[in-house]
Amino acid sequence: MTYNELKKTLATSTEINFMLPNHTLIPQHFHVTEMGAITKHYIDCGNTIRKENKVSFQIWFAEDYEHRLTPSKFLKILQASEPLITDPNAEVEVEYQTSETIGKWGLSFDKKHFLLMDLHTTC
Repeated sequence: MTYNELKKTLATSTEINFMLPNHTLIPQHFHVTEMGAITKHYIDCGNTIRKENKVSFQIWFAEDYEHRLTPSKFLKILQASEPLITDPNAEVEVEYQTSETIGKWGLSFDKKHFLLMDLHTTC
């Protein structure tokens, strides 16, 4: 899902739910923290220099169980980050703390849930 697709999806959504690849829902009292652009400039295994742009946000939750992020509030967070977003068609990556470490996922939408998608390496 790109940044622009995320905005369009939120504009027509009535609620936000994130689901991990194991079909576990992230608690509804989550917060969105650290929203911005990430640029990765690297050389791959074929000795080709590459540059990738991504949009990233972090999901976090605490003990404030009554907290609920609405689609319109999330859109406002996205709008506040727009000066940092150089490529609105960049893919979105989501960071979320699992029991072991901070994980990174791709993002998709199934008409009901935002799905955190496994990421894979390539060469």
